Amino acid sequence: MPIRLSAILLALTFSAATLLAAGAPKPPTPKKLEALESQTIEVMKAKAAALNIQGVAVVSYAPGTTVDNWTSKMAVVGRLTDPKASVNGNNLLGIAYAKSAEMASTLQDSGTAKRPPMTGEFGWQGGTILRVSSGHIIIAFSGGKSEDDLQVSKAGLEIMKNGL
Repeated sequence: MPIRLSAILLALTFSAATLLAAGAPKPPTPKKLEALESQTIEVMKAKAAALNIQGVAVVSYAPGTTVDNWTSKMAVVGRLTDPKASVNGNNLLGIAYAKSAEMASTLQDSGTAKRPPMTGEFGWQGGTILRVSSGHIIIAFSGGKSEDDLQVSKAGLEIMKNGL
Protein backbone atom coordinates (compact mmCIF):
# COMPACT_ATOMS: atom_id res chain seq x y z
CA MET A 1 0.00 0.00 0.00
CA PRO A 2 2.70 2.62 0.81
CA ILE A 3 4.32 2.17 -2.64
CA ARG A 4 0.96 2.57 -4.36
CA LEU A 5 0.18 5.70 -2.32
CA SER A 6 3.60 7.15 -3.18
CA ALA A 7 2.98 6.51 -6.87
CA ILE A 8 -0.41 8.25 -6.69
CA LEU A 9 1.08 11.24 -4.85
CA LEU A 10 3.89 11.47 -7.38
CA ALA A 11 1.41 11.40 -10.26
CA LEU A 12 -0.72 14.10 -8.64
CA THR A 13 2.33 16.27 -8.00
CA PHE A 14 3.49 15.90 -11.60
CA SER A 15 0.00 16.73 -12.89
CA ALA A 16 -0.24 19.83 -10.69
CA ALA A 17 3.21 21.02 -11.80
CA THR A 18 2.26 20.51 -15.43
CA LEU A 19 -0.94 22.51 -15.01
CA LEU A 20 0.92 25.35 -13.26
CA ALA A 21 3.55 25.46 -16.00
CA ALA A 22 0.87 25.48 -18.68
CA GLY A 23 -0.72 28.54 -17.05
CA ALA A 24 2.59 30.42 -16.69
CA PRO A 25 2.88 33.64 -18.66
CA LYS A 26 4.46 33.07 -22.05
CA PRO A 27 7.31 35.29 -23.22
CA PRO A 28 6.57 37.36 -26.32
CA THR A 29 7.25 35.87 -29.73
CA PRO A 30 10.54 36.90 -31.33
CA LYS A 31 8.62 38.93 -33.93
CA LYS A 32 6.64 40.82 -31.25
CA LEU A 33 9.76 41.38 -29.17
CA GLU A 34 11.69 42.74 -32.17
CA ALA A 35 8.86 45.18 -32.95
CA LEU A 36 8.64 46.33 -29.31
CA GLU A 37 12.38 46.79 -29.01
CA SER A 38 12.48 48.82 -32.24
CA GLN A 39 9.60 51.00 -31.12
CA THR A 40 11.26 51.48 -27.73
CA ILE A 41 14.53 52.57 -29.36
CA GLU A 42 12.66 55.14 -31.46
CA VAL A 43 10.98 56.61 -28.36
CA MET A 44 14.35 56.73 -26.59
CA LYS A 45 15.89 58.55 -29.57
CA ALA A 46 13.07 61.10 -29.49
CA LYS A 47 13.42 61.63 -25.73
CA ALA A 48 17.22 62.05 -26.06
CA ALA A 49 16.70 64.60 -28.84
CA ALA A 50 14.19 66.48 -26.68
CA LEU A 51 16.79 66.58 -23.89
CA ASN A 52 19.51 67.55 -26.41
CA ILE A 53 21.74 64.58 -25.52
CA GLN A 54 23.43 61.89 -27.56
CA GLY A 55 24.65 58.46 -26.58
CA VAL A 56 23.69 54.80 -26.71
CA ALA A 57 20.36 53.11 -25.95
CA VAL A 58 20.10 49.46 -24.89
CA VAL A 59 16.80 47.59 -24.57
CA SER A 60 16.87 44.07 -23.08
CA TYR A 61 14.25 41.47 -22.23
CA ALA A 62 15.02 38.51 -19.96
CA PRO A 63 12.32 35.81 -19.87
CA GLY A 64 11.50 34.00 -16.63
CA THR A 65 11.87 34.79 -12.96
CA THR A 66 15.65 35.21 -12.96
CA VAL A 67 17.98 36.90 -15.42
CA ASP A 68 19.76 33.92 -16.96
CA ASN A 69 19.64 35.11 -20.58
CA TRP A 70 18.24 37.99 -22.56
CA THR A 71 17.70 39.40 -25.98
CA SER A 72 18.68 42.98 -26.58
CA LYS A 73 18.70 45.72 -29.13
CA MET A 74 21.18 48.56 -29.14
CA ALA A 75 21.25 51.80 -31.08
CA VAL A 76 23.74 54.61 -31.26
CA VAL A 77 21.82 57.82 -30.66
CA GLY A 78 24.25 60.34 -32.12
CA ARG A 79 27.53 58.99 -30.78
CA LEU A 80 29.13 55.76 -29.60
CA THR A 81 31.93 57.39 -27.64
CA ASP A 82 32.57 60.68 -25.90
CA PRO A 83 36.29 61.32 -26.38
CA LYS A 84 36.31 64.44 -24.19
CA ALA A 85 34.31 63.11 -21.20
CA SER A 86 37.36 61.91 -19.28
CA VAL A 87 41.11 61.59 -19.67
CA ASN A 88 40.72 58.52 -21.90
CA GLY A 89 37.21 59.30 -23.15
CA ASN A 90 34.05 57.27 -22.51
CA ASN A 91 32.74 54.26 -24.40
CA LEU A 92 29.03 54.97 -24.05
CA LEU A 93 28.04 51.48 -25.22
CA GLY A 94 30.24 49.96 -22.51
CA ILE A 95 28.65 52.18 -19.89
CA ALA A 96 25.10 51.34 -21.02
CA TYR A 97 25.86 47.61 -20.85
CA ALA A 98 27.54 48.04 -17.44
CA LYS A 99 24.30 49.65 -16.21
CA SER A 100 22.35 46.73 -17.70
CA ALA A 101 24.68 44.19 -16.09
CA GLU A 102 24.27 45.85 -12.68
CA MET A 103 20.48 45.71 -13.02
CA ALA A 104 20.59 42.05 -14.07
CA SER A 105 22.51 41.27 -10.90
CA THR A 106 20.60 43.44 -8.42
CA LEU A 107 17.12 43.55 -10.04
CA GLN A 108 17.13 47.26 -9.13
CA ASP A 109 17.57 50.41 -11.21
CA SER A 110 21.22 51.12 -11.90
CA GLY A 111 22.94 53.18 -9.25
CA THR A 112 20.43 52.28 -6.52
CA ALA A 113 21.80 48.98 -5.24
CA LYS A 114 22.33 48.62 -1.52
CA ARG A 115 25.83 47.30 -2.11
CA PRO A 116 29.05 48.75 -3.52
CA PRO A 117 29.47 48.33 -7.30
CA MET A 118 31.20 45.12 -8.32
CA THR A 119 34.08 45.07 -10.79
CA GLY A 120 32.50 45.78 -14.18
CA GLU A 121 29.84 48.04 -12.66
CA PHE A 122 30.02 51.78 -12.08
CA GLY A 123 27.02 52.33 -9.84
CA TRP A 124 25.84 55.09 -12.16
CA GLN A 125 22.18 55.90 -12.58
CA GLY A 126 20.55 55.93 -15.97
CA GLY A 127 19.04 52.47 -16.30
CA THR A 128 15.72 51.07 -15.18
CA ILE A 129 14.39 47.55 -14.70
CA LEU A 130 10.87 46.21 -14.35
CA ARG A 131 9.59 42.75 -13.49
CA VAL A 132 6.67 41.80 -15.75
CA SER A 133 4.64 38.60 -15.65
CA SER A 134 6.83 36.87 -18.24
CA GLY A 135 10.26 38.20 -17.28
CA HIS A 136 12.31 41.37 -16.78
CA ILE A 137 12.64 44.48 -18.93
CA ILE A 138 16.04 46.18 -18.64
CA ILE A 139 16.51 49.58 -20.29
CA ALA A 140 19.69 51.68 -20.20
CA PHE A 141 20.95 54.88 -21.79
CA SER A 142 24.38 56.48 -21.56
CA GLY A 143 25.51 59.82 -22.92
CA GLY A 144 24.02 62.57 -20.79
CA LYS A 145 23.85 63.41 -17.11
CA SER A 146 22.54 60.53 -14.99
CA GLU A 147 19.14 62.16 -14.46
CA ASP A 148 18.77 62.73 -18.23
CA ASP A 149 19.87 59.17 -19.02
CA LEU A 150 17.24 57.92 -16.57
CA GLN A 151 14.51 60.02 -18.24
CA VAL A 152 15.40 58.47 -21.61
CA SER A 153 15.38 54.98 -20.10
CA LYS A 154 12.03 55.52 -18.39
CA ALA A 155 10.48 56.73 -21.65
CA GLY A 156 11.61 53.47 -23.26
CA LEU A 157 10.37 51.40 -20.34
CA GLU A 158 6.84 52.71 -20.82
CA ILE A 159 6.75 51.34 -24.37
CA MET A 160 8.05 47.88 -23.37
CA LYS A 161 5.85 47.71 -20.28
CA ASN A 162 2.70 48.54 -22.24
CA GLY A 163 3.58 46.08 -24.99
CA LEU A 164 4.26 43.06 -22.78
